[in-house]
Amino acid sequence: MKKDVISIRDLTKADIEHIFQLAMRLKKGRASDRKLEGKTLALLFEKPSLRTRVTFEVGMTQLGGYAVYLSQSDVAAGKREAVCDIARNLERWVDGIAARTFRHRTVVELAASCSIPVINALSDEEHPCQALADFLTIREKKGELAGVRLAYIGDVNNVCRSLMRLASLTGTSMVVGAPAETFQPVSEKRPGEREETSQVEDGPGQVEMRLDEDPREVVKGADVVYTDVWVSMGEESRAKEKIERLRPYQVNSDVMRSAKEDVIFMHCLPAKRNQEVTDDVLDGPHSVVFDQAENRLHVQKALLLLLLGSEA
Repeated sequence: MKKDVISIRDLTKADIEHIFQLAMRLKKGRASDRKLEGKTLALLFEKPSLRTRVTFEVGMTQLGGYAVYLSQSDVAAGKREAVCDIARNLERWVDGIAARTFRHRTVVELAASCSIPVINALSDEEHPCQALADFLTIREKKGELAGVRLAYIGDVNNVCRSLMRLASLTGTSMVVGAPAETFQPVSEKRPGEREETSQVEDGPGQVEMRLDEDPREVVKGADVVYTDVWVSMGEESRAKEKIERLRPYQVNSDVMRSAKEDVIFMHCLPAKRNQEVTDDVLDGPHSVVFDQAENRLHVQKALLLLLLGSEA
């Protein structure tokens, strides 16, 4: 594996399989839980968090290490102190950084400025940890990833982009139903990387964009239906406009009836209940949202072992 996990693009198909196998061994208690004894992870968080913070902190504790939480008021990256200087300080004290930021460029700069591993714990461009936990959950529920049909409905955001990139690598068929204006080209890239658009062409999976489609048509025959909040953190000024535009893309029982009988429903949480998804779907028999949340812990523990320690 590379030193950092900033994007799904940093991982090969072999890396992904390795992460999944190790995560399942950890989940089943078949791997040592104390291999990061004496190691410290800095949690550099510009945004509030429940799942990401708790799973990284608990993960480090279970692996024998420690986590140090640094909020926006503690660091103020790029305002109180340059990002490169923060990275150079942290590498003298800790063994790795998990960064949850507004700008993707901040995570990229952290990784470029220090010798220790940096994990993207969410940026405006991607959420690789979430996507890895999601695909592990799909494999648990469906037995495989190749050939599974995943329908994503709603805002094309950081989670959606990570899901698209992972689908392409794993042979998953993914269709995205969303308003045309939500398809944005990738805005941040690392030096030497090619410019990307929202099209994904990296692997055997098929990723299809369907603009302004009836959600019932998009989910027809789907094994997995996925949605996310319509207004991400940092987009509050656009809330009214986005909610109005995305209202036709709500996932409700009528939409779910168009999918396969054994469909699973996914959401990375937190959810705005009865906005992007109705209560009867979120709490219904097809929902696996808390299985996704649990798997964040196991996937991140696997990443931590692979990046900060030795493979379990």
